[in-house]
Amino acid sequence: MDVNKATNVGNVVLNRFGSVAQLTLSRPTALNALTWEMYQKLEEYLEILAEDSSIRVLIIRGDGEKALAAGTDINQFKNFTGEDGVDYERKIDRIINKLERFPKPTIAAVHGYAVGGGMIMATACDLRYATSKARFGAPMARTLGNCLSLDNYQRLVRELGAMKTKELLYTARIISAKEAFSNNFITDIFEEQIFFDKVFEIATKISGNAPSTVDATKEAFNRLNKNNSLTNSAQEFNDIISKVYGSKNFAEGVAAHMEKRSPVWQEK
Repeated sequence: MDVNKATNVGNVVLNRFGSVAQLTLSRPTALNALTWEMYQKLEEYLEILAEDSSIRVLIIRGDGEKALAAGTDINQFKNFTGEDGVDYERKIDRIINKLERFPKPTIAAVHGYAVGGGMIMATACDLRYATSKARFGAPMARTLGNCLSLDNYQRLVRELGAMKTKELLYTARIISAKEAFSNNFITDIFEEQIFFDKVFEIATKISGNAPSTVDATKEAFNRLNKNNSLTNSAQEFNDIISKVYGSKNFAEGVAAHMEKRSPVWQEK
């Protein structure tokens, strides 16, 4: 394969560390701006990992030192028509929905720019950690003049609030990690030297907890987000409650407590 061509196309690299999987968006010479090939690879890995019961947590990060991702590679928009735009947003929705509805906890590790599609990808993750150099935004109003899908507007509103989302999109402003943290958009800020070690430490801690509880929590938020309501009927979650309380892990948790020992969780 031609090295320059491979660099231009970019890649998504899967690494497994026990029960923690890591997907690295790799196109550092272009701030990890995503190509069609990278989107396809990301979607394939999300489908594979969603069915892998040995994986308990997924981390998404960017290659290099400057970005998680600077959105979609702009060169791919050349000669776009209105119909192409609809197809593109539908494609992005499909992939981002798979990330948001991934059945296990997801963590965005942001150590640089997360703008455009990079910000949307981070927004779809359950937890977002950043270094002080992280930057967030969707500056379409001063760059391409395009827009988001309705699903992605809703994601931003859910995580940032309606007024802050409108302000960011209207002004095309990029915000710092500090401002993102003050608006509860990121979970925490870590020093660069220990950043990925801290993120991995958190992922490992989550992966060691009861799968029955973690999976139920993930499914609860998936259903809340899907229905866009915090007033769902209790009956809509009874299937999960029954599954958890009838699980071997719940029985193990009770037994371990009674026997004053640490529980030994099973994958399912």
